[in-house]
Amino acid sequence: MTRSFPVAGDGPRVLVVHGPNLGALGRRDPAHYGTIDVEGLQSDHEGAIVEALLGARAAGVAAVVMNPGALAHTSYAVRDAVEAAGIPVVEVHLSNVHARERFRRHLAIAPVAAGVVAGLGPASYELGLRAAAGLVGRR
Repeated sequence: MTRSFPVAGDGPRVLVVHGPNLGALGRRDPAHYGTIDVEGLQSDHEGAIVEALLGARAAGVAAVVMNPGALAHTSYAVRDAVEAAGIPVVEVHLSNVHARERFRRHLAIAPVAAGVVAGLGPASYELGLRAAAGLVGRR
């Protein structure tokens, strides 16, 4: 499912990707994000996330904020798409993955992401969006 929700209308576009099982998350108050347009995608399907990442730049997206869910630990396909996207990708996690089960401490995507924000609950998204805006030169 893809949703668009413009924030300001004239800034760079940021795609927010929610991986498997994250379809129930709400959106933060758009006033917090300054002059960016935020487009959202939630998918339980790895291929749809890969396609979104690979097509983001051509679609005019300047950066991506992504919570890959469990794919963060297992998906080299998503990792390769992040690396090939040609735009900054900020990985976010609601929980502190390093304080959870041993297998969650391995992040396959993080080495090719522009940065990682984890363990701050919904604020992880806000900080990820601020970081993405800063990476594209808009604060």
